[in-house]
Amino acid sequence: MKRRILCYLLLGSLFWAAFPEICRAGEGGADTLRVLFWNLENFFDNRADSTSLSEEEFSSFGARHWSRRKFRTKCNAVAKSILWSASRQGGGLPDVIGLAEVENVKVLKRLLQETALRKLDYRIVHFDSPDPRGIDVALLYRASRLQKADARPCHLYNPDSTIMATRDILLFIGRKDGEETAFLVNHHPSKYGGSAVSEPRREVAVRRLKQLADSLAAAGIPRIVAMGDFNDTPGNPVYRQLEPALKNLAEPLYRQGAGTIKYEGAWELIDMFFVSGAFSSAGMEILRIPFLQTPDGAHAGTKPLRTYSGPRYLGGVSDHCPIWLTLSF
Repeated sequence: MKRRILCYLLLGSLFWAAFPEICRAGEGGADTLRVLFWNLENFFDNRADSTSLSEEEFSSFGARHWSRRKFRTKCNAVAKSILWSASRQGGGLPDVIGLAEVENVKVLKRLLQETALRKLDYRIVHFDSPDPRGIDVALLYRASRLQKADARPCHLYNPDSTIMATRDILLFIGRKDGEETAFLVNHHPSKYGGSAVSEPRREVAVRRLKQLADSLAAAGIPRIVAMGDFNDTPGNPVYRQLEPALKNLAEPLYRQGAGTIKYEGAWELIDMFFVSGAFSSAGMEILRIPFLQTPDGAHAGTKPLRTYSGPRYLGGVSDHCPIWLTLSF
């Protein structure tokens, strides 16, 4: 643990030394956008200030003894990971960052105000969702690169037309040089309870995503990017119904055996980007952040360094690797 903290401090000093160059290089070209998506796995603050199911665990008096120090360590690790991704991409900061498993807008404000990200011009888009665990999706965007044209939550609905108790799909429309691009942040229902229960819920989410993509295109917004944790792999034929409106950029990586989470020694690809055909090029990449990988003791290779392994605190961020997308118009 001490070694990991020293690594964080060293990486922080290196990033601050290179910070002016990263910011200057981060503007990028007028015809490109860079997008990052990351499931932050239980990104909760340490305050018991809601009635969500996870509050019993993630608070100062909860089962995991989630303290202010642990929360700040996670915030700093997230911030340094974003800066690392920018450095790895030639200094190109992500213009848009989609996030999953975020508790509320307060944790996002603290992420942007109390870490190295405070020097940047990221703005927050967040809406509370009806998820019983109290986790939402969110989006950050750079105000110097995009103007907010619209943003709203898009509910999922049960067969009886009631709102489904899960994460909404977040819609953000950004304007750049007079052109609008729509971003849809997803965190589809998990496989908890078995396929017979969970599969229909994910099908609802995919149909809702298709409906939103079709509505955006009909409204004259052909540039569409859908991102998220879909809790299923590209091999599920349910995603075929998104074609031809949206193309799954994860399919080539899936055929190569790549993944964003590791389960029982095998990588699985459940974090994905889908894009419309309005882009001249779009490439997805899985980011393996060196200081957030740890040896897989039970299997070969490494795995993402989580915040907890069961009840044991590890000091990492998530069981998911972030994914990166570079778009050209």
